[in-house]
Amino acid sequence: FFGEREVAKIPGLPADAAPRDIRTTAVIGAGTMGGGIAMCFANAGFPVTLLDARQDALDRGMTIIRKNYAATVAKGGLSADEMEGRLALITASLDFESIRNADLIIEAVFEDIEVKKAIFEKLDAFAKPGAILASNTSYLDVGKIASITSRPQDVVGMHFFSPANVMRLLENVRTSNTAPDVLATVMRLGKKLGKVAVLVGGADGFVGNRMLAQRSREVLFLLEEGALPQQVDKVLYDFGFAMGPLAVSDLAGLDIGWRNRQSRAHLRKPGVRDCNLLDKVCELGRFGQKTRAGWYRYEPGSRVPLPDLVIERLIVDHSREHGIVRRQIEDTEILERCLYSTINEAARILEEGVAARAIDVDMVWLHGYGFPRYRGGPLFYADEIGVKNMLDGILKYRDQFGPDFWTPAPLLVQMAASSTPFYDS
Repeated sequence: FFGEREVAKIPGLPADAAPRDIRTTAVIGAGTMGGGIAMCFANAGFPVTLLDARQDALDRGMTIIRKNYAATVAKGGLSADEMEGRLALITASLDFESIRNADLIIEAVFEDIEVKKAIFEKLDAFAKPGAILASNTSYLDVGKIASITSRPQDVVGMHFFSPANVMRLLENVRTSNTAPDVLATVMRLGKKLGKVAVLVGGADGFVGNRMLAQRSREVLFLLEEGALPQQVDKVLYDFGFAMGPLAVSDLAGLDIGWRNRQSRAHLRKPGVRDCNLLDKVCELGRFGQKTRAGWYRYEPGSRVPLPDLVIERLIVDHSREHGIVRRQIEDTEILERCLYSTINEAARILEEGVAARAIDVDMVWLHGYGFPRYRGGPLFYADEIGVKNMLDGILKYRDQFGPDFWTPAPLLVQMAASSTPFYDS
């Protein structure tokens, strides 16, 4: 309760950084994210232009928006008149000229930095002076995107979470050039949209996805060492997550993670352990719930994940191919590796200044990644079990698996030595 209010206070922001006036908005890209973002603004009473390069994509996006609103009406959450009023605030367009006078323009196309740069180069020429230009990237360097423009001070990241019209988290991403009044504007705007807005730095993956990458890696390693999807998911579910990580991947679509993995292949270091199980699952055409098969199988019309012998055989064969002798893995090890790896990364994030405070990290994970609210967040949880105990656990896994992924963050070592918890550091 208090954390949601605390993250709205930006440390170091000049007192005279008055927010810019936002009256009209635009979203580029009518896909799942773009449509959801447009709904966010319409729900808050903002006129919004939804722009796309193709008529079929625009028609599909508007159809999905209408269906989403109709579903809310059917459930009694909205009247038919309110639905029509919100739809009236959304203008579909194929013409860049239509967004020339927007106060805020959010780019929401797929994660390709060259595509995003091309859009921002065009926005630089089209958008009016003083317009805020935002990217909905989930991990790309916003500073590099801003560098293509002649007004990097007006560029900021606004990372909405899918579905954008439902999820409460908004990661606002600053660059070294983002103007203070732009930061003040997007933080205030987050509140108007009904979001919990958290200001983060522009490092790869920002806060949430950077931590998530550590857990995702350990989940795959656990599978190839001896665990099965249902065991990993049950451990995280019993801890308090609404769904386990593999079931969540099926819900989101495995092809999204697969595409991201392919685009980041050049970042892998030779000789460092890597697991390509996701590649093998996707190469079978199993993309999750939308294909009724992913890490689990799904009956027609059902979202209930069912264990699948095809996947179990795939995992066991994978272990054999890589010379890994499968073993019985205790639930405690699964929980520790999934949590300790993310908390260690969070310590690096704080040390680098990507997040200003422990509360910023915890609000990201509470509202964007389903961390159980009653546990307070990853760093609050770390304080409860003790930073020294956390460090001992990380050192234990370093001795077992090597330093590539289990070298403790220097900040964590310092905190343990001085018995300083995250919420006092």
